[in-house]
Amino acid sequence: MTGTNLHQFVNHGQKGHTIMIELDKPFPRLYRSILDSIADGVYTVDLNWRVTSFNKAAEKITGIRNEEAIGRKCFEVLRSNMCEDQCILKQVIEARQTVPNRPIYIYRADQKQIPINMTTGVLKNADNRIIGGVMSFRDLSDINTLHKELQKQHSFEDIISKNREMQKIFSILPQIAQSRSTVLIEGESGTGKELFARAIHNNSFHAKGPFVAVNCSALPDSLFESELFGYKVGAFTDAKKDKPGRFDQAQEGTILLDEIGDISLAVQAKLLRVLEQKVYEPLGSVEPVHTNTRVIAATHNNLYQMVLDGNFREDLYYRINIVRLVLPPLRDRKEDIPSLIDHFIGRFNLLNGKEILGVSQEALAVLMLYDWQGNVRELENTIEHAFVMCRGELIRREHLPGRFLPIGKEVQPPPSLVLKDIEKEAITRALERNQWNKSKTARELGIHKNTLRRKIIRFKISGDQK
Repeated sequence: MTGTNLHQFVNHGQKGHTIMIELDKPFPRLYRSILDSIADGVYTVDLNWRVTSFNKAAEKITGIRNEEAIGRKCFEVLRSNMCEDQCILKQVIEARQTVPNRPIYIYRADQKQIPINMTTGVLKNADNRIIGGVMSFRDLSDINTLHKELQKQHSFEDIISKNREMQKIFSILPQIAQSRSTVLIEGESGTGKELFARAIHNNSFHAKGPFVAVNCSALPDSLFESELFGYKVGAFTDAKKDKPGRFDQAQEGTILLDEIGDISLAVQAKLLRVLEQKVYEPLGSVEPVHTNTRVIAATHNNLYQMVLDGNFREDLYYRINIVRLVLPPLRDRKEDIPSLIDHFIGRFNLLNGKEILGVSQEALAVLMLYDWQGNVRELENTIEHAFVMCRGELIRREHLPGRFLPIGKEVQPPPSLVLKDIEKEAITRALERNQWNKSKTARELGIHKNTLRRKIIRFKISGDQK
């Protein structure tokens, strides 16, 4: 075999080349020079898993010198998360085929864990006899760092989004936080209303004070007043001692009145007084208590329609609707799904002590095409379920909840479920959101309108296809 063939493996290992080199002789100096000229790390092993060559890039990536690596077992050198029970080199030699572009983690000499992308193949001598394996690998640390930096540009606190509408909200959140005005957050269940409320609190003048969230829909009228404003001893039969309410607990901080649309008209009147006069009276007390708590209200209802229907006080509506944020549902910002998946995988890796790297292409396609009625919360629960079921390094379709699985047949990667389907779905939904205005849709998608027209023709998208 020539040096060109070896270079070909490193750059085109995904094509399944077999490496043939006379490693039963001393490693040729020419081959060593060729390997050292390659930007990717490359090492070879014999059938006893002992390292027989280790190039300069491998030294740089691992922090281990060639002299220290040669002769040692490969798992002593790389110490990857796959070495113990899922040795890829062993699988390659047994199956006699190349494994391309596999993401794994390894440990450097300084104990730092780094992500790499590797391609492995079989080594044969001139007699076509298998004598070992070869692996090329690339350090993904810089790419991961860049990915994190890009993610920061599309996030605010723990909220992640590339969506144009969400980005507009991100741009004004600091101003909203620094004001003392009441904020109304509207959005479907699971869109992250409490996350936004916390982000406003954390960046406000009240940040050092407490953040108190109250689920208004969970409190019956008989308990609402005492829960919100507290009570004094003797206020009712079981009132054996004073009890502070949620407004008292939130002094110097922020109170979130979640699902405010579910409270009765009678309670709305009492809440209006607190917002207008900044005072309230605990049950059984005649002394008003002053509050400096900032109020944020949230609801999944259309409060304006409730006002028109007579189910919500108009004066209270305009009192809480000083600054209004409307959060789009996840189905209208599907471009955020990959970033959200990465975010949840990172969080669950820390919580569960796992090292899951991501989701397979098929699983991602399925998740992208799903309608997400439960929004971001449903996506988070889906990834958590997958963490319980997944024992490998990638979440696959079979690890997802049952509603994502084919009915009555084995899970097989369908050849038609490819990225073009996801792109077609994303374009169709963007057109629907913009009433099929191509100029607005192109701006939202960040592409030229001529590019959009070509894609509409190529994907055969029409307004009456659904």
